[in-house]
Amino acid sequence: MHANQGRIIAVANEKGGVGKTVTVINLGGALAMEQKKVLIVDMDPQANATKGLGVEVEENKPTTYDIISNDTPHTAADAIVHTPWEGLDLIPSSVDLSGAEIELVDEQGRENRLKEALADIKGAYDFILLDTPPSLSLMTVNVLAFAIEVLVPCQTHPYAFEALDELFDTIDMVRAEINPDIHVSGVLATFYDKRTRISRMILDKLKSDERYKDLLFDTVIRTNTTIAESAGVGRPVVFYRKSSYGAGDYKNLARELLARS
Repeated sequence: MHANQGRIIAVANEKGGVGKTVTVINLGGALAMEQKKVLIVDMDPQANATKGLGVEVEENKPTTYDIISNDTPHTAADAIVHTPWEGLDLIPSSVDLSGAEIELVDEQGRENRLKEALADIKGAYDFILLDTPPSLSLMTVNVLAFAIEVLVPCQTHPYAFEALDELFDTIDMVRAEINPDIHVSGVLATFYDKRTRISRMILDKLKSDERYKDLLFDTVIRTNTTIAESAGVGRPVVFYRKSSYGAGDYKNLARELLARS
């Protein structure tokens, strides 16, 4: 890895409700606590990462939509918002992003819009974490065209486990056709509850499956109401309640990710 080349990580899963957004904001917060410069890019029109960081987008402030749309005078640097936490920045999303799909459908090079928009700033951060919509949309493809690594959260539930194969196939397709450098750098078990048989069973499957076992993080994100509570008040759990399980799990994940460079 080049000295000034930060790590560009998409947090992706085509299934909703697996813990993508909470992973983006809490991993971002935990990496910032490790003295890393982190930029979160919210590519989901629902803007949950933006809300989870407590950011209210001002009327004239550009968002991810503005930096990838056709007639934009805005650069990515214009769209950056500094959060209240040292080292943690955000490019917010807005509901307009859902219209970008239709606007860009006939455009040449439409899958590389985000990559082009962020080219100038990627060297300024140790980590760029990208939150994706819960579907295989043009926005997700834009994220996968730009990212080098994919971190895949997988809820410890049968449906989420079964959906993984499809996601891995999508990433293989993107690697073959758009972005030869992309690879899955980790699978993260989320919403784990050791009291339930189903949670334990799915974690065992992840540990034994040929396709996932070498990618699985040792860190497991346990079910923890404090995580949801912290997102509701717009603060990553690592700052909201430092002694909670949720904060501990995400700090461990950050350290493990740093060790996997």
